[in-house]
Amino acid sequence: MAKTIITVATTGAWPKKENNPNVPMTPQEIVNDVYDCWQAGAAVAHLHMRDGQGNGTMSTDKFRETVKLLREQHPDCDIILNMTTSGDLNATDETRQAHLKELRPEMGSYDCGSMNWLNTSLFLNPPAFLEELGKNMQEWGVKPEIEAFDPGMIANAAYYLKKGVLKAPLHFQFCMGCANGIPGNMKNLVFMKETMESLCPGSTWSCFGVGHCAMEMTYGAVALGGHIRVGMEDNVMYAKGQLAESNRQLVERAARVIREYGNQAATPAEAREILNLNK
Repeated sequence: MAKTIITVATTGAWPKKENNPNVPMTPQEIVNDVYDCWQAGAAVAHLHMRDGQGNGTMSTDKFRETVKLLREQHPDCDIILNMTTSGDLNATDETRQAHLKELRPEMGSYDCGSMNWLNTSLFLNPPAFLEELGKNMQEWGVKPEIEAFDPGMIANAAYYLKKGVLKAPLHFQFCMGCANGIPGNMKNLVFMKETMESLCPGSTWSCFGVGHCAMEMTYGAVALGGHIRVGMEDNVMYAKGQLAESNRQLVERAARVIREYGNQAATPAEAREILNLNK
């Protein structure tokens, strides 16, 4: 059977307890959620941290504490850790990378371009930062997950691949339905996939859909041979008018979709092979 990787994005930088009381915020809450999701079939955990007020932070101390708790409390958990580099719009180039340098997770996010963010602010990823981050990730042994919010970011990745800032095979996360990014529908998902295949052949890909397009993107990714991401970073709702009870609930549904299609959820070991993490 074909293997489909489930990534769980447990926390993100935005949703708070008032949006959904089940959003994990503290390192211990995040650890509990990651372990539950691993048991339910998630192979990758995409990690964000929060400060004492619940705001996104790039605190290396928070990342360190979370990893320490996970390793101490759940030594059997072999989930792949994928740490964000964009959890705080006020972070510096240095603080966006410090935790990667110290902790050396297997994966880290690489947001491959700048954009207006949620019609309220600027999400800045200037060329100089992307070149520095790409070279550092190679040095530190961290595989970039290339976050593409529109097809132009796929073209940027192809440019950095040609320059040697990134190294093949690439792995993309298509971010569908974000405000000011590409809308989440099947036509656009096919376009993103075909753009990637044209510009960066041999790459792997995953996607998620924000809000009302979440399930369409889940079904579409599985049908098109990609991988999927779910979690309260992207959606605090399980269905219209129904708050998600937990991230595990979202992972369990994703695993059911995969099985119904005739695939199997990849284990972390299988995901490492698919993503070329063992090389």
